Amino acid sequence: MKQLSYRQPDFADRVRELNGAAETPREITQQVRQIISQVKTGGDMALVEINNRFSSTPITRAELTLKHKPRVPGAKVKEALTLARRNIEKFYRARIPKSSSGKNAEGATVGEIYQPLRRVGIYVPGGTAPLVSSALMTVTLAKTAGVPEIVVCTPGPVNPVLYYAIRLAGATEVYQVGGAQAVAAMACGTSSIRAVNKIYGPGNVYVVEAKRQVFGRVGIDLLPGPSEVAVLADDSARPAFVAADMLAQAEHGPRSRIFLVSVSERLIEQVRAELERQIQSLDRVQYLRETLNLGCWFVLVRDLKQGVAVIEQIAPEHLSLACKGARKLAAEIHHCGGIFVGDYSPVAAGDYAAGPSHVYPTGGSAVTFSGLTIDQFFRKTSFIHYDKAALQKGAKTIETLALAEGLTAHQRSVAIRFGNHELT
Repeated sequence: MKQLSYRQPDFADRVRELNGAAETPREITQQVRQIISQVKTGGDMALVEINNRFSSTPITRAELTLKHKPRVPGAKVKEALTLARRNIEKFYRARIPKSSSGKNAEGATVGEIYQPLRRVGIYVPGGTAPLVSSALMTVTLAKTAGVPEIVVCTPGPVNPVLYYAIRLAGATEVYQVGGAQAVAAMACGTSSIRAVNKIYGPGNVYVVEAKRQVFGRVGIDLLPGPSEVAVLADDSARPAFVAADMLAQAEHGPRSRIFLVSVSERLIEQVRAELERQIQSLDRVQYLRETLNLGCWFVLVRDLKQGVAVIEQIAPEHLSLACKGARKLAAEIHHCGGIFVGDYSPVAAGDYAAGPSHVYPTGGSAVTFSGLTIDQFFRKTSFIHYDKAALQKGAKTIETLALAEGLTAHQRSVAIRFGNHELT
């Protein structure tokens, strides 16, 4: 675990280095490019071959598509999944974008038409844990938006509870394939997996790089990679709560990034002790220790104002405010994926059941990207209707600007409607 202090002469430079924005290593970029090319030309056979090269559990082409009815989990898990999905659906149903129109200065009707995308692809990570939360936090939005065809790719063999969650959330097609090859299949299409309009969901560095490379062929939501959490705390924070939130995100594995930014040296030491105490009783200890050793920083700041500046520089995926005046302070934060306010707002509540999707920008991209929202499952079309009177009122403005650009055909396309074939 690493420690920084505002007393260090190079503190500002060191803080700038905490932003996770970095170019993908060249070897990964090249490997992903090759995978996409192979899937594009080789279709299902290439997809299965590449998948089996990287997976410990090989699949056949026949096993690629999952069509069987999911096994219903135990009552407690089923109820929890249902309640979480209900919260997510309720939150986003109220935020579905609405088509609208009005009159411009000349009296023409202008507006925007929102329509759900017809076919989307969603990547649900598998790997070391069956991330039922990622299924709920992505597929549910597509279903609520009214997308008719919802394709999910997830690494096999698919955990039964995860498969149930994927279907419960509304997926219409499920394929047990993961990695960059799954992204390539959704973008380029194979005989089993028809190409989609847009791809969503978090993943490892290979998945993120694949999404980056297929952008333009298809749309993408954002580039969410390994998990991040930052806690901004003062002496009012509860060390046990802070340590628990840090460990929760560290549980995602060694590429995760964990920050405690505090005005209190005493709190930092208390949290260190709590981390060591709590880790003893947790599963996935290997992941936790490796993550804390590689990706955990304790940052001592002069005051909360400087703490906010550090947070803005990091631009974390998750931000927990464990300090006095947290609600007011939240309004000062511009660069993070999601803000969790106060002692009783653990990041895990947002991960599973609060309502807003937990798919947030990572790697410093929260400076420009927002988290996943339901409007990203819609496409917007402009609507313009001039009648003769409205166009007559606006003709002079349109013709003048067309001629200012030297585009005489544009000018004539307006003038000709009023019997004027001459250029003015």
